[in-house]
Amino acid sequence: MAAPALKQQEINESWPEQGQWQYEDWLRLPEDGFRYELFEGELLMSPPPTVEHQNAVSSLLAAMRRHARKNDLGLVLTAPIGVRLLESSAVIQPDILFIEKSRKDIVHQDLIEGAPDLVVEVLSPSNWMIDRGRKQEAYRRAGVREYWIVDYRARTIDVLVLDSGEYVQRGHYGEHDQAPSEALSGFEIEVAEVFAQ
Repeated sequence: MAAPALKQQEINESWPEQGQWQYEDWLRLPEDGFRYELFEGELLMSPPPTVEHQNAVSSLLAAMRRHARKNDLGLVLTAPIGVRLLESSAVIQPDILFIEKSRKDIVHQDLIEGAPDLVVEVLSPSNWMIDRGRKQEAYRRAGVREYWIVDYRARTIDVLVLDSGEYVQRGHYGEHDQAPSEALSGFEIEVAEVFAQ
């Protein structure tokens, strides 16, 4: 969706036109349960997620956070949290992100200023083209080392790793597989566990 969930009159009077959005405009958006993201001056909005989406996010978040804390690796966060990719004009809210302990200087009170080491996006019917297209390209350009694409409908996880500035697929994992991470050192999870209800 391409416009915020605001009254049309408010949009016309106080918000920029598509293609003209800036970071400062994004900061003024309401906290209304929608996810607002900014790409090259365009504001994108996602509706609240489905139960299946949240189930996958919750399962992965719990396992990743537990592993990161146990091994003192860094910080695991979940949306809503803004990530300002400095190499582009994008402000994105990944489903899950990981930042290595040595890079915690990019974490600020209300925003991440720079590329996380690992980003996880769970596909939804309303956003899968963006996650596999514009977001993937923005993450690549920003230098996100590892990108997980979780598809709860297909019950799969794709793990992409940055290699010489391009994403290389390290694996396409199904329900009988374990998905490993390079960025979150030593972490792996059974794909079936991610989708278990």
